[in-house]
Amino acid sequence: MRYLRFLFIGLLFVLGSATAYAQGTNVAFGTFKADPTLPVEVTAESLDVNQADGSAEFIGNVLVGQGEMRLSANKVLVIYNQEAGGIDRLEASGDVVLVNGPDAAEADRAEYTIDSGIIVMTGNVLLTQGQNALTSERMTVNLTTGTANMAGRVKTILKADSDE
Repeated sequence: MRYLRFLFIGLLFVLGSATAYAQGTNVAFGTFKADPTLPVEVTAESLDVNQADGSAEFIGNVLVGQGEMRLSANKVLVIYNQEAGGIDRLEASGDVVLVNGPDAAEADRAEYTIDSGIIVMTGNVLLTQGQNALTSERMTVNLTTGTANMAGRVKTILKADSDE
């Protein structure tokens, strides 16, 4: 019986992986919904401002905070909306880590569009939620709904029940 259950779980995993690869995998992200209208706080080792193109580059141990959401990276480029006078988006690169409540995600790069509350993480994405972990090539996080979609060779490890 245990063998059949393990075989069934394995079959579900294979079928689920094929679906995840084609359509992506939706998951909850964070224990609360974030508010993208809150102020964005950025700290770093250094700052270069480019008045010509309306950008600011933060370099070295960069930490971005907005409400309860935290994003850290080696470098973050802040692009301002010249007409509206606020931040348009953030482009993070190098050891990017996004934390929202108990959930955390790592990636090579991330782009956060402030107005929409959408963060797109790309390159070796690793999402950890408690003891569960998922990997993919791309994860789109919607901070206002507290959800994420993982796409591009989504993978997870399922443990068989060892009670029997």
